[in-house]
Amino acid sequence: MCSIYMLVVAIVLPCCFEILSLNCGTLMKETLRYLAGIVGPSGYGSKSTAEQVAHSCSYLVDSQRLTAIITGATSGIGAETARAVAKRGVRVVIPARDIKKAAELKERIRKDNPNAEVILCEIDLSSLASVKRFCNEFLALGLPLNILINNAGIFSQKLEFSEDKFEMTFATNYLGHYLLTEMLIEKMIETAEQTGIQGRIINLSSVIHSWVGRDCFHFNQMLHPINYNGTRAYAQSKLATILHAKEIAKQLKAKNANVTINAVHPGIVKTGIFRAHKGFITDSIFFIASKLLKSTSQGASTSCYVALSPQVEGMSGKYFVDCNESNCSALANDESEARRLWRQTRALIHRRLYQTPC
Repeated sequence: MCSIYMLVVAIVLPCCFEILSLNCGTLMKETLRYLAGIVGPSGYGSKSTAEQVAHSCSYLVDSQRLTAIITGATSGIGAETARAVAKRGVRVVIPARDIKKAAELKERIRKDNPNAEVILCEIDLSSLASVKRFCNEFLALGLPLNILINNAGIFSQKLEFSEDKFEMTFATNYLGHYLLTEMLIEKMIETAEQTGIQGRIINLSSVIHSWVGRDCFHFNQMLHPINYNGTRAYAQSKLATILHAKEIAKQLKAKNANVTINAVHPGIVKTGIFRAHKGFITDSIFFIASKLLKSTSQGASTSCYVALSPQVEGMSGKYFVDCNESNCSALANDESEARRLWRQTRALIHRRLYQTPC
């Protein structure tokens, strides 16, 4: 039973730190806004759902079917994001490691919307070779690409390594998405030029990125950690996704490309893991936690907003929380750090996949 309480605390604590990460002047205001679901400048807030956001967005052009790739879409936030955008007429490509689960999601989406077009492909985001193979397979389809949602993410309590011999959390959450974006970004630029519709890339991050200090953010140590801590590894990977968005946004602007990239924090989403464990203490803690945690649909709302809303037109290199632009950590805003991380990652991947310098 003690382990159950620890799991509850593990979920509640990030919510508490999310609130405590605010400065004292805005603490009470933002806490009340979050708990009450008070909407921000966008017209949406913490209680807004993916369905509400996707339904009200007029960004989509009825005469053209947009195409979105959504990673990590077989469950949770990713599945709800895929369902919501497919309902709006977006062709959804789901790269997944578990094709059976992907097929089950496709069936649910088609049941909700018989006209939905869902394409399934195989991928292992922790494997650079697998990511490269998926990208080549997708490009061979000759489809346009309007939206890329880098949603997939893992949290590993114990130290594990990918087939490329990199720490698993960093390999999956950051390296795989970096390569995915690099290989597909020219297709997005081309699609935007041909259609006149702005392409959008969304990186899923987390408020936990702000826990990482500069002294704990070293590329080689993240690839091959000596003293592993699962929470730290997850936070580092989520900081890397924001820095990635910042750097790619600068490069896209320099190219005058009609494609944007932004990072989002979906919030801490509740699950049914504790429902089977009855008891006064467990029920009491879960009741408190449930007031802070989001539903899956609420967690998917910010991804849908940044992917579809006309209000986000032209915004790039930003960080969104509860469907509104927000502030990330000072380190996440460091342009030199973002550039350094991009260069190190590019060099690593080119050595690994192409045996050539970047």
